[in-house]
Amino acid sequence: MNSKPSSKISIEEHSEPLTFAAQCPSLLDALEKANIEVTYQCREGFCGACRAKLNSGEVIYNQEPLAFVRDGEVLLCCSKPLTDISIKLI
Repeated sequence: MNSKPSSKISIEEHSEPLTFAAQCPSLLDALEKANIEVTYQCREGFCGACRAKLNSGEVIYNQEPLAFVRDGEVLLCCSKPLTDISIKLI
């Protein structure tokens, strides 16, 4: 059995980090499963409503987003962590 290690998601406004399970489709889904309220609309990287500040770590996009993403930001709806990450919801 070869399972991918899980990543930790630290959120600036929350004291306890979350575990990102390898089978989870996106950061947005992981936050929703933890009952953390996140603003979103399209869930596909078109609108940019789920933008968050990436304080540390690396993410990979499931598909390249069409919405403009500034340096140091990430779209939660279409990305997964490659490493442990720290984010700030904006």
